[in-house]
Amino acid sequence: MKKVLFIFALVVGGLFNQSLQAQEVVKLDQTTGEFTQQELNLKAGETYVFEVTNSGVDHEVGFVIAPKGKTDQEHHIPEAYLSKTITDGETAASQEVTLEEGEYVYFCPMNPTPQYTLTVK
Repeated sequence: MKKVLFIFALVVGGLFNQSLQAQEVVKLDQTTGEFTQQELNLKAGETYVFEVTNSGVDHEVGFVIAPKGKTDQEHHIPEAYLSKTITDGETAASQEVTLEEGEYVYFCPMNPTPQYTLTVK
């Protein structure tokens, strides 16, 4: 019985560890009127978490990803929204996001920022 429990613990631990390694954190800084990283190239089918820091913007900011040319709210990728809007000095993260191959844009509608290119291959 101890062997079975030990093997079960190894399998569950391995799956948990794989889950933690399966996502990549994409860190972005938002300053007044812009993101400091102005283009992203990501891999299709990979899992990402977007972490945004408000670096000097004197009001709340957010984060949006949408397909290029379809930036209306109905086309936003809701998993990419930050867990909350953030004020100067704060950081927040999205949920896990997996994107299909294609061209997207990311931006902050509250700051506001330009729409930056996010290419997924």
